[in-house]
Parts: sequence; structure tokens; C-alpha cells
Amino acid sequence: MTILVLDSRWPDLIPLAVATGLEGPIAYTDEVPDSVRWNLGDIAVTDSVEGTLITTDVSDPAVQERIKAGERLIEASSLVDPVQEAQRVMHVARARGEWEQTQTHTSLLEYLEQETQELIEAVRDNHSEEDLKKELSDLLLQVLFHAELAAERGAFTFADVAEAFVNKMKVRAPYLFDGSVGTVSVDKQDRLWEEGKRKEKSAE
Repeated sequence: MTILVLDSRWPDLIPLAVATGLEGPIAYTDEVPDSVRWNLGDIAVTDSVEGTLITTDVSDPAVQERIKAGERLIEASSLVDPVQEAQRVMHVARARGEWEQTQTHTSLLEYLEQETQELIEAVRDNHSEEDLKKELSDLLLQVLFHAELAAERGAFTFADVAEAFVNKMKVRAPYLFDGSVGTVSVDKQDRLWEEGKRKEKSAE
């Protein structure tokens, strides 16, 4: 009588809590990839009445039914990740909210401008740390929303946006990746930033 919730980003990473055996029989929700089924087939199981249900979708009706019944729940530790949870909430909001479903990149611009201005005011007026955090979260919502729209049409995801940021920093601030330590002077930073911009333009 166990529910095992895997991280859909890395479903092959099996929690240590189940590495020594699962209660059989093992069942899966439909979206669980074959690679997981093959890997877990090698884990010795002990027999029980209900067995183990393995999923990457905690909202699945079968999973919810077993959770409500009080069955033991084991979750991949990577699921305790506020960034992942923010993406999940945005995905669900887009899927279920009538207003969210009508939005486009263009229609969201007024909210992006509004939230950006409110963040600027919070900084300029020396608002509390809590206010600053709130305004940053409002701006993050806009980034998540635009990334969700892009993901729906298969263009890119929020993770791709994060990767693009890191790639930009590799070109414009290479000292962050070369193993060096210590403070980098503003002059050097400015020079490397401009050199990086030129490299990016020449690669276009």
C-alpha cells in the first residue's frame, strides 16, 4: 500500500527509500516512461495486498484516491523544489483558468509593464524586504507565463530560458566558469561583457 511519486524531469532517479525493494504487485500510471518500468523490474519486491502505484503525476485520479485512503506516500526528494512547484502551478493555472487560457504574449505585456514598474518603485522607495520579495515573485509569474506559452507551442521551456541565461554568462562573464577566485574589477567586467556581446553578434 505505497504510492511512489517520481520527478517527471528525472523519472529514472529512484528514491533511496525504495532502492531495497518495493511492495508488489507494481502498477504504473499511464505517463510513466518505459525506462522506469524496466529499471524497477530489477528491484526485488515483496508481496502485499495492494502493492505499489508508481507515478509522476500526483493529480492522477488513481493516485488521489489512494492518497485519500491514507496509503504511504514516497516522493522523489527533487520534488521538494520551489522552482519546479512554481512551474507546475503555472502549468495548471494555464490549463484550468479561463482567463489564463485567453492570454497571449501580447496581451500579457500590460501586466509585465505594471509588475516591472511596481518592482522599480519598491526598490526606489526602499520598501521592506517582504515587499521586494513579493514584487519579484510577481515579475517571476510573468516569466513563467511567457515560458509556459512558448512550451505549449513547442518553442522552448522555462528550463531553456534558464539555460540561455547561463550560456550568456559563459560568454560575457567567463571568470564565473574558469575556476578562478577573487574579485573581478569593473574594468575587466566591462571589457569581457562587451567582448561577449560582440561574439554573440558575430555568431548570429
